[in-house]
Amino acid sequence: MCRRKVGTPESSYLWDAELRPGNAGTWDGSIEVLDTSFANVPPEIRDLRVRADAGFGFNPVFLALEARSAQYAVVARLTPAFKRLLPGILYEPVNRRWEMAEFEHRPHGWQKARRFVVARRFIQQQEAETTLFSMGRYIYRAWVTNLPLTPAGIWHFYDGRAGMEPRICELREDFALRKIPTASFAANALYLEIVRLAYNLVTAFQRNCLDESWQNLTLQKLRYKLFLIPGELVRPQNRPILRLGPSTMTESFAQTILARVAKLKPLPA
Repeated sequence: MCRRKVGTPESSYLWDAELRPGNAGTWDGSIEVLDTSFANVPPEIRDLRVRADAGFGFNPVFLALEARSAQYAVVARLTPAFKRLLPGILYEPVNRRWEMAEFEHRPHGWQKARRFVVARRFIQQQEAETTLFSMGRYIYRAWVTNLPLTPAGIWHFYDGRAGMEPRICELREDFALRKIPTASFAANALYLEIVRLAYNLVTAFQRNCLDESWQNLTLQKLRYKLFLIPGELVRPQNRPILRLGPSTMTESFAQTILARVAKLKPLPA
């Protein structure tokens, strides 16, 4: 099984998640994931900027993004025709190791050319094997983009996608997504939606009810700081009673949370 997730590192909300068969094509379902995600965008958000891996690097995806006036930086698909272009591009250094270039290119089947940004660096002798694409003496990274940024700015913007990795790890470890419980695809897909709902409810609780310093805590840390209270299970007159240790700070914190909850407006029907 493989999962495709769309969310925002800044807000931490997970707008969509899809469970796919292991034999699904690279970009199968990309348009549907985008449609659901755009439908879930809060109305007050007007500017959309999208980071995506090569699984979204297809013309129909770009058309869908451009139809919604979204700005994007998507990893370019390294087709044989595209690879042949890379050695002949004029590169300029951006730091001591990397050099970058940009150019307009219209792959086969595209109705128009789009901006491509490429970064490359020289492969050092005895360098460990890399997961990046290499050709000849160079390692390459490439993006398709419509962002009005310099090539280095495009690279920096895309690398912000790494902010999703801790969230994905949190889903796996703290929300029990590492081991999906059934052998039924439909049941597993429903389980994923329940996990997404739980994740977004916790995030909404953090955003609306907790102080700013608590809003980026993982569920594990939040559980430890908020819900783990010292207590003792006693049996006066043979009746089990859980006695919690008195804490003025805990009581004050709980009252603050309840006051913020009371101010929240219910979701429209």
